[in-house]
Amino acid sequence: MTETAAIEPAATLDKRACPECGGDLQWNAAKRALVCPYCGTVAPWQPDAAAAGGIAELDLAQALAKADDGGRGYGDARREVQCQSCRAISVFEADKVADRCAFCGSPAIVPYAALKEAITPQSLLPFCIPEPQVRESIRRWYGSRWFAPNRLKRAALTDTLHGVYLPYWTFDAQVHAEWTAESGTHYYTTETYTQNGQTRTRQVQHTDWKPASGELDHFFDDDLVPGSEGAQRDLLEEIEPFPTTTDLKPYAPEFVRGWTVERYQVDLRQAAQLNMAEMESALRELCAQQVPGDTYRNLQVQSTYRGRTFKHVLVPVWLVSYTYGRRAFQVLVNGYTGTIAGRRPYSWIKIALAVTAALVVALVYFWLNGQD
Repeated sequence: MTETAAIEPAATLDKRACPECGGDLQWNAAKRALVCPYCGTVAPWQPDAAAAGGIAELDLAQALAKADDGGRGYGDARREVQCQSCRAISVFEADKVADRCAFCGSPAIVPYAALKEAITPQSLLPFCIPEPQVRESIRRWYGSRWFAPNRLKRAALTDTLHGVYLPYWTFDAQVHAEWTAESGTHYYTTETYTQNGQTRTRQVQHTDWKPASGELDHFFDDDLVPGSEGAQRDLLEEIEPFPTTTDLKPYAPEFVRGWTVERYQVDLRQAAQLNMAEMESALRELCAQQVPGDTYRNLQVQSTYRGRTFKHVLVPVWLVSYTYGRRAFQVLVNGYTGTIAGRRPYSWIKIALAVTAALVVALVYFWLNGQD
């Protein structure tokens, strides 16, 4: 088993000096404030008054029409590196150095030159779950996994733990849908049949089909589409949702100071297409629920969307990455709610012993029953 080295702490944009020792202040999840990692000074800080005025929903059509315009970038004092293994792109202060990828632990990271500047995040969810609490949660999670290797359960690999701000897109839309379908109502008749020379009866299901139609209005509020390539998508789905409809903060460099930030690789146009597919699927389910009767067929939905807006946000995730044998594994923890999800290897020795024990118990049971 190979454990990946932890990435050097990193952040985006300019520094804020500690008033006591001059060190770089960093956002502290436990205290929810800027704290000096060297002397422990807690520095009072409030988001910029102009930013605190609200978080705007941006018009999607306008943004896609001028996708190459300004309003982008994380600032001058930053650089980007890309992992040659998992392809994740991380954003750092210009003077910071990382020797391994934060997402898969690979040492194969190279400078990344973007074809165009990234859209600046407008808002974020700050880290709220502190690192000691996350470490203990991961240890308990590993400890509760049946058939996990003993070494994995003992170490829990929390020395590879680090916090990462992941890029997400959120989408709003108002939709009006009209649907048509054939509504099926089940009814039953009694059928007589012969089996082995005996006359029997049984209930036979039939369906009466009738045309049906209807309409509905629905508002999609902050539907999430991850822009991350470093975090495993299925694990992200398990630790969602992130409360972006209620708890977002206006973006400020102070929140991400001392943390790694991933640059999105699913851009706005791709994310909007993924969101449209998800909305269409959800809308179809909503329409299907309106069809009367017991079942339906030939459902047709005509939808009209208006007021599509979006936000680019950052969400907090604690991440453990390691390799066991030849496989790479991740454990993710929602840095705001504490929800945990992960994959881990299995001990085939433990599984073999368990199967053997079960077989022995079964053989003893049948042998004892055979003596009666």
